[in-house]
Amino acid sequence: MAQALSRIDRIPRLSRLSWLMGLYAENHDHLVRLFAPQDLAAGSYVSCIGDGLDLRLDVIECHRYTVELRMTYDICDPLTGEPDPSAYVRLYQDARQAEATHCYVGRRWQDVVGMYPPADALISHRMRMNTFLGKWLEYLAERGHGVAKLRRIEGSQAPLRVAGTREH
Repeated sequence: MAQALSRIDRIPRLSRLSWLMGLYAENHDHLVRLFAPQDLAAGSYVSCIGDGLDLRLDVIECHRYTVELRMTYDICDPLTGEPDPSAYVRLYQDARQAEATHCYVGRRWQDVVGMYPPADALISHRMRMNTFLGKWLEYLAERGHGVAKLRRIEGSQAPLRVAGTREH
């Protein structure tokens, strides 16, 4: 029995931060496999699969190691007039991570957890957003969205950044 307990004691436990970093890595793999945003120029794209619910992908900025984008269905929120659901994502190519920075235009993390949240509350909020992103990316892949269905919206420029999207 003592041997069994010592084996269990040797199994490493993941911290919540480690779990979050794992979510970022999974989201990166899903996003790159699905849309290859690192190869897209700044501008707006649409993925149509014929179900009447087209996905819009806005590549906001492209840097050497980072791509900032927004994913949305272009369904307008009646209160803000902004597309909802939407997720703002920062793709870190060198670290192979994709982080949902926020998932609703009118609510940044400061609006949800306050200006000086405890680290635990901030990590919990980021885990919820990035779990949502992972599930959404899996759903989009199952429905048939992807780089093969992606078309650039003619005449589109890089969308303007929404105020407050750089909350780091």
